[in-house]
Amino acid sequence: MWKGILLVLLGACSFGILSSIVKLGYQQGFTLGELCSIQAGYGMIVLWLIHLLSGKVTYGLKSKDARTCFILGSSTGLVSITYYQAVHYIPASLGIILLMQFTWMSMIAEWIIYKKKPTTIQWVAVAFILAGTFLAGGILNSNQTEINLKGVGFGLLAAFFYTIFIVVSGRIGRSLTPVLKSAWIVTGAFILITLIFPPTFIVNGRFTETSLWLWGIPLALFGTVLPPFLFSKGMPQTGVALGAILSAAELPVATIAATILLHEKITPLQMLGVGVILGAIVLANLKKKVAPVAEKQIN
Repeated sequence: MWKGILLVLLGACSFGILSSIVKLGYQQGFTLGELCSIQAGYGMIVLWLIHLLSGKVTYGLKSKDARTCFILGSSTGLVSITYYQAVHYIPASLGIILLMQFTWMSMIAEWIIYKKKPTTIQWVAVAFILAGTFLAGGILNSNQTEINLKGVGFGLLAAFFYTIFIVVSGRIGRSLTPVLKSAWIVTGAFILITLIFPPTFIVNGRFTETSLWLWGIPLALFGTVLPPFLFSKGMPQTGVALGAILSAAELPVATIAATILLHEKITPLQMLGVGVILGAIVLANLKKKVAPVAEKQIN
C-alpha cells in the first residue's frame, strides 16, 4: 500500500511542476508549438522504446482498443495546447487551479453520458471547489485586474479536454498494457499537435542551434512518461478513491514550484483557496470509499 501511495504521489508531483517548466521555456524564447511538439515527440519515442524492449505483444491500429486509444490521444494533445497557451497569459499557479476544474466537470460528464448522478456530498464538493477557485485565483487581491481572461478561457478549455480524457480513458484499451496504451495515446497526441504546429524547428535549425532539444527532456519526462507509468503502477495498490485524493497533490506542488522557480507571489488568501479545493476533492472521493462501508454497517 505504502509503495503505491508513494508512486501516485510522485506521479502527481511530476504533473505539478510541468506548468513551471513550460513557463521557463517561454522565458527562453520557445513557442507554444515547439514546446508541445518536443514534449509529445520525445514522449512517444520513449514510450514505444519501453514497450518494444519489454517484449510484450504489440497491438496495431487493426485492434479496436489501439484505435480508440490513438483517437483519444487527440484530447490529450488539445490539453497540452490549451493548458500551455493558458500559462502563457496567466501565472502557472492559476493555470493548474483552472485545470483542476476537471474534478467537477467529470462529475457532470458522467451524469450526462453514463447517467451517474452526482451525490449530494459531491455537489457540496463542487460548490467548495468553485469557492476555492475564486479565492485561489486571486480574484479578491488588489491586483485582480492583472488576470487575463484569454488565459482563463484557455485554462478552462484545458480542463474540458482533460475531462474527456479522464471520463473515457478508464473504459477503453483494457486489452493493452499500460505502456502500450500510453504509447498509442501519446502517438495520437503527437499527430494532432504536428498537424496544428508543423515541426519546422527540425529543419530551420532551432532544434540543434538552441537548447530546445534539451528542454524536451524534462517536458516529456514529467508530462508524458513518468505520470502514466507511476499511476499505472500505483493506482491498483491504492484504489481509485485514494488514488484520486493523492493525485490532488499536483495542486500544492504546482503552487510551490511556481513560487520557487518563477517567483510568483502567492497570498495567504490564495493558499486558503488551494486548501479549500484540496479539502473538497478529498471530501468527494472519500465518499466513494466510505459509502460501501456504511452500507455494510446498516445491513
